[in-house]
Amino acid sequence: MAVDRPGATAEPDPPAPSTTPEIIAYAEPTDLRAVRAFVCSRALARGLPTHRVELLALAVSELATNTLQHCTGGGWVRLWAETGRLVCEVVDQGPVRALGRSMPAADAVRGRGLAIVERICDEVSVSGGPSGTVVRIRLAL
Repeated sequence: MAVDRPGATAEPDPPAPSTTPEIIAYAEPTDLRAVRAFVCSRALARGLPTHRVELLALAVSELATNTLQHCTGGGWVRLWAETGRLVCEVVDQGPVRALGRSMPAADAVRGRGLAIVERICDEVSVSGGPSGTVVRIRLAL
């Protein structure tokens, strides 16, 4: 499915990580603090600049919050580095999300999370498979 943002694609099945990812699970809103801390510490350790770490933490927090609001069973975050970029996946059992979202009106109460993710990450893709729905985001190191 083509979308109007370069780098935002729907993949039939994401390629496997080139290295073993680090993983954290979450199931409750109280887990989000640990998820953000995990993402920030691992991204900094892999060389992502501080201002980009904050963007990654925002993106992952939006995706994980979406999971907790719309799915049962929680999800997990996988993170690893590839040549020149950091890759992070948020996986849950929810339906595959549409990409290419426009930003909701200023007075809208909901609907900004995925639109924000698409705007602050270098690449975004979504796929569905046996492990659930995978939203993969990439940021250049």
